[in-house]
Amino acid sequence: MELKLIPIEKPENLNVILGQAHFIKTVEDLHEALVTAVPGIKFGLAFSEASGKRLIRHSGTDPELTQLAVRNLLNLAAGHSFLIVLGEGFYPINVLHAVKACPEVVRIFAATANPLKVVVAEEGEQRAILGVMDGFKPLGVEDEAEVTWRKDLLRRFGYKL
Repeated sequence: MELKLIPIEKPENLNVILGQAHFIKTVEDLHEALVTAVPGIKFGLAFSEASGKRLIRHSGTDPELTQLAVRNLLNLAAGHSFLIVLGEGFYPINVLHAVKACPEVVRIFAATANPLKVVVAEEGEQRAILGVMDGFKPLGVEDEAEVTWRKDLLRRFGYKL
């Protein structure tokens, strides 16, 4: 078995959701979940089949984001993985519940705009996602000023009253 580190390539202002699912209808069900959760959402999505024709299945509302998702999954090459690339101004917090509620979704590895690297194990014709490196190491612990900043930010975004 060989361990590899695969970067997810994307512009820094875009969010991605990386997960694992188990069936070919994942592509259509995730597409429906996203457009239902946020009308007018811009996204691309790709799903890597693990058996049969072993193709990268794809869908989306934006061709460039869809191709970005496909390129990343071709590079990742882990069976039954999926990647959603959200357009600028669209965020995982608004769609993650709908994605997780999709019957085929097994797990979510990451939902982030941070630099993302995927730790994979490879053995013969198989590749598995072991985990992710999401962003960077912490530089310290928040103080009272940082607590106030965090709370103010959440209220400015409208996430808290």
